This record gives sequence, C-alpha cells and structure tokens, in this order.
Amino acid sequence: MYFRLGIRSVSIDDICHELGISKKTFYVYFESKDALVEQMLQANIAYIAKKMEDLVALKDFRQLVKVFIKRQEAEKNDVRRVPQLVYDLKKYYPRQFSDFQVQCFETQKKYIMQYLDLGVAQGLVRANLNIELTAVLFAKIHSDAIRDFEVIEAHNHNMHQLAHTAMDVFVRGVLSEEGLKLFEN
Repeated sequence: MYFRLGIRSVSIDDICHELGISKKTFYVYFESKDALVEQMLQANIAYIAKKMEDLVALKDFRQLVKVFIKRQEAEKNDVRRVPQLVYDLKKYYPRQFSDFQVQCFETQKKYIMQYLDLGVAQGLVRANLNIELTAVLFAKIHSDAIRDFEVIEAHNHNMHQLAHTAMDVFVRGVLSEEGLKLFEN
C-alpha cells in the first residue's frame, strides 16, 4: 500500500483493514507507523540484495547481463518505483530515507564490484578498469536518481528510462572488445 499510495495517505486503520487484523494486533508487531516504515525499508533492502546476490550466483557474466536486462524490462512498471513513496519518505521520514539511501548505495556497490570482478575474470570487462571507483560511480548515480526523481520527471523522463540509459552507458563503458561484441549482438 505504501508503494502504491505513498506513506502519508495510508493510515494504520487502512493497513489493519487490508490485513484483516485489529489495531491491537498491529501494535503487537509494530510500536508505531514509524516502526512499520523502517521495517518496510529494511525489507526493501533485503529484496534488492537478494536480487543482486542471485545474479552473482549465476557465475557467468554473459548470463548475468542477460538476466539483468530481462529483469529491468519486466520491472519497468514495478510499484517500488512510485515517486509518491520517495516524496513521503524524504519529507516525513528524512532520517529513515537517508539511512535507506546509504544502505542501498553500499549494497549496490558491493554487488556491482562482484559483477565487474566476474566480468574481468571471464574477459568480458576491461582488465584496466578501476572496479571500486566504477561501482561507486554507478551506485551513486542510482542513489541520486532515487533521491532526486523530481529532476528526472521535470525533463519528461521516468526512473525506468533513467535506469535503462544508465545501464547502456555503464555496460558500454566497462566492457572489453569481446564483451561489447556480445552486448551488441
């Protein structure tokens, strides 16, 4: 509900009604709406980490890129990309949003470095690439895009378009000649 409607427009009563539980039961699990927001953000970090970990587990850079591109296309209408949630987090839960941003950044950086290491080992990513700095750069682009989605929308673009374009630029910039041939095919 938070992802679809934003945090401020969803009350504890709405949540309890949706779940078919009483407010008393809700408060057994969460001391406040703030605690629920924190739990939702932690669950989202775990969701992101799991998806990224699953890619590393493929142990094949070619397959990793294929699966990643398919996921991006399939997720272009994912409700987790709804700007209202980000707006509400920034405005009403700035500390939690800031913590979430840091955790997202660190999670993405960690897995991007693993992806790039795998690509270098398989000859598909440039061997002379500064892997840590590249991972920092790409994770920062994603982190800033979430935080400042209004800028993207003001230029008549959306998060999916940004993610697609960033991925294209990123992939073309890190691939070896062999990797680029595969990517273009």
